[in-house]
Amino acid sequence: MLNQRSSGILLHPTSLPGNYGIGTLGKEAFHFIDFLSKADQHLWQILPLGPTGFADSPYQSFSSAAGNPLLIDPELLVKNGLLESQDLRVAETPEEAPVDYGTLIPMKLSLLKKAYEQFIKKNNPDQQKGFRNFTNHNGSWLNDYALFMALKEHFQWEPWYTWDEPLKMRDPSALNDYRALLSEAIEFQKFIQYLFFLQWFAVQDYAHLKKIRIIGDIPLYVAYDSVDVWVNPRFFRLDESLTPVAVGGVPPDYFSETGQLWGNPLYDWDAILDDGCTWWIDRIRNNLKLYDIIRIDHFRGFAAYWSVPYGDETAVNGEWIACPGKEFFQCLENSLGDLPLIAEDLGVITADVEELRDSNGFPGMKILQFAFDSAEANDHLPYNFTKNTVVYTGTHDNDTILGWVQSASPEDREFLLDYLNSAESSVCWDLIRLAWASVANTAIVPMQDLLELGTEARMNLPGTTDNNWRWRASSGSFGDELAEKLAHITRLYGRMTTRKHPGKQEKQQT
Repeated sequence: MLNQRSSGILLHPTSLPGNYGIGTLGKEAFHFIDFLSKADQHLWQILPLGPTGFADSPYQSFSSAAGNPLLIDPELLVKNGLLESQDLRVAETPEEAPVDYGTLIPMKLSLLKKAYEQFIKKNNPDQQKGFRNFTNHNGSWLNDYALFMALKEHFQWEPWYTWDEPLKMRDPSALNDYRALLSEAIEFQKFIQYLFFLQWFAVQDYAHLKKIRIIGDIPLYVAYDSVDVWVNPRFFRLDESLTPVAVGGVPPDYFSETGQLWGNPLYDWDAILDDGCTWWIDRIRNNLKLYDIIRIDHFRGFAAYWSVPYGDETAVNGEWIACPGKEFFQCLENSLGDLPLIAEDLGVITADVEELRDSNGFPGMKILQFAFDSAEANDHLPYNFTKNTVVYTGTHDNDTILGWVQSASPEDREFLLDYLNSAESSVCWDLIRLAWASVANTAIVPMQDLLELGTEARMNLPGTTDNNWRWRASSGSFGDELAEKLAHITRLYGRMTTRKHPGKQEKQQT
């Protein structure tokens, strides 16, 4: 799916504008798709869509299959008769205000509970049928997830590994007792997943109508405090008390002198392969319903992963452990066929990672912000690209172009501007042009770079837990003039569907 020249924008739905504290799957999502279409873009890349846990990170989700209830659009619930217009007044916030999760989460939960009460009270036959169909088709993950979330709320959101021993160890009798005790809360959790997927698939259908494919993102690891680990402890390196033996992360690198300590439990790859990779197959299959293409975060962990002793405060004392990646991907291919995957192959990349990526035909990633280290040459410079590559100006983990340039060393800044034959005032669009002009089949730009925003618009600073995932675009971000500016270079560098080059008149107009 990525073997032709194309381009797109990275923007997580939480960053969409709107009046209710966070971007949603409502009218602003459709407006953004219209903007993509006007800009002649055919890819929309997003971050993981799961319900966020620790530090509100989409990479620390309570479930690898569920959707984030915070993304449910309340105005659509009014349209569906599940809320009244006046119900939304308590949720109104300034349109592009950064996401304030501490305020947002209880407010959104209150609205969703009110919607559920109306759902029960009105007993609309069409809505009831849709809900029953959804629960019947998704029971393989939904039943466990709904129980897990109902238990978390019951126990004041404490992690599952702190629950009473019978629940922690999933004693059948204890599970049945709590299913009876929390039956209404369990149905509520199923209901809000029904709402999420109802809205998401409407967005997805509209994107497909506009010939736009969605690139989703799945983390290599799942959160320790997740239904995945609670239900499937045998697939993770846990001791008899279900405490991790070791956790994931990366060694010291560009982003951190002490490495990144993620804290996710590591996989027991022998157990996964012995079981025929069923958990992973179900995970990929579910995600392929949500996305057209999947970017796997931290792909190098399928060749070898950084294992840090549980309890360490940094990732410095970890070690590399080999992973049976070849056998794993063969297992996936046997069940799912050719996989539309992008390998996030950043960080410490060795020959075995490259061989695993290339033998499966997966495109890797290049980041232009990594290319301009004046002290050494590197393969992020465009003249080193191959076609089977996805090039980014930056990712959600990078500073914006403008912020990066302003904080770069004088030597690196001089190298960058000399390479581009550019001035700092035009560096954002000059780097976008560099990506679009490159031989890489796929080019992606974060929305912040398209808008030429500074560090204040950064999405995430790796290794930190405060003030991340909060940035939101303003309602004026998706204008026709910006769309045409991007469309022009997309046509100029042959990344549009029609492959029509801009004519003289169009060039003069832009």
